[in-house]
Amino acid sequence: MDLATIVGFILVSAAIVGSIMAGGSLGIFIDVPSLLVVGGGVLAGIFIKWPLENITTLVSVFTKSVFFTPTDLKACIEEIQSLAETARRESVFALEKVEIADPFMKKAVGLAADNRPPDVITSILQLEIDAMEERHGKGIGIMEGIGGDGPAFGMIGTLIGLVQMLQNLSDPSAIGPAMAIALLTTFYGAVIANAVALPVANKLKIRSNLESTKMNIVVAGVLGIVAGENPRVIREKLDSFLPPEDRKVDEEGA
Repeated sequence: MDLATIVGFILVSAAIVGSIMAGGSLGIFIDVPSLLVVGGGVLAGIFIKWPLENITTLVSVFTKSVFFTPTDLKACIEEIQSLAETARRESVFALEKVEIADPFMKKAVGLAADNRPPDVITSILQLEIDAMEERHGKGIGIMEGIGGDGPAFGMIGTLIGLVQMLQNLSDPSAIGPAMAIALLTTFYGAVIANAVALPVANKLKIRSNLESTKMNIVVAGVLGIVAGENPRVIREKLDSFLPPEDRKVDEEGA
């Protein structure tokens, strides 16, 4: 679970609701026509832009910004180093007997144990990485699309409200409701985009990049094992994926 996302949602909700309550009633910010314009417009945009099979994954895509399996790059590197030590001590074929939980790493080690050429291993695993990035890109694209459609339909609602207001300038009692629609649609669109859709899309992009980095670590590590490199050399190569403060210190070298 990503506590940062939850805390962010709580803070933005408290900031918006608190500012509203400090200056008046929450009820004046609830307008059905404005909700119909923005909510219905955003929903229609989703169905127009994306195939149904992508739309059905929208809920799971959104929940991945909160619920996810943490990606531990250091643990991944340590596991690869252990596999390299096993391959050096016994043989690369002994890796078939090693229990590996991560599916991608298991596939990569299986290719190495099958004595596949390095270029074949690289091409197969790169296809896996590309497919993962494409899948994640679709979910990110939907959220970014919602972030763009929210303000756009908010502007459409604003124009509707302004037209209604201009047609009833002779009736002062009609100016207020029309202006409320004009302003609230912009408010709803901005909240959808900046408080929900775009932050979630950015969080998903970060998670996807981290997963891609982990997979590239696996590829580099397995190629080192196939090449018969020293486990310490493999570890030094893989540590380059980590920030300096997370890298393993070689006590002998120090």
